Amino acid sequence: MKNSILTILSFFILNGYVNAQNSNEYPKVAAYFSINHPLLTISSNLPAYNFDHSYTVGFPIGINIIKSDKLAYSIEIVPTLNSTKGITKTSNLSIQPGLIFRYPKGFNVLTRLAFETGGRYGTNLVFNKVLYKTKMNSYWVSVPIPARFGNSSPASVGIGLQFGVTF
Repeated sequence: MKNSILTILSFFILNGYVNAQNSNEYPKVAAYFSINHPLLTISSNLPAYNFDHSYTVGFPIGINIIKSDKLAYSIEIVPTLNSTKGITKTSNLSIQPGLIFRYPKGFNVLTRLAFETGGRYGTNLVFNKVLYKTKMNSYWVSVPIPARFGNSSPASVGIGLQFGVTF
């Protein structure tokens, strides 16, 4: 199973590279890697800050299928690590399909659904800005605003900071 996922991701990454090299026509495929730092989560309990009693970090990877200058489809997989009292473990895996609304000057708004292995589900609203672009890569920053429900836990909304590179 793991090899199948790696094979599929490799295909999309290489296909995106070939498309970027050979054509300016759509659709285009691009892959990315990023680091997500949740900052604050608010629920019916008190607000929870990421660095207070534990540290959580996500490593989103994804594939974008760019349909036009204005619209793209994206799917993101986010493994999350948590460190509490010196013990670090994988705490969750989230699968997040969605749409990217592309605007001039590298500004994007993403709307995602989210399905977590921990039993939660919800949406992500993401504001994204490309900071630096080369011929092969784009470096960007995002502000994700996740809303989560389910699994006998109170509804929550959060905010984070994400840094990434698209290739």
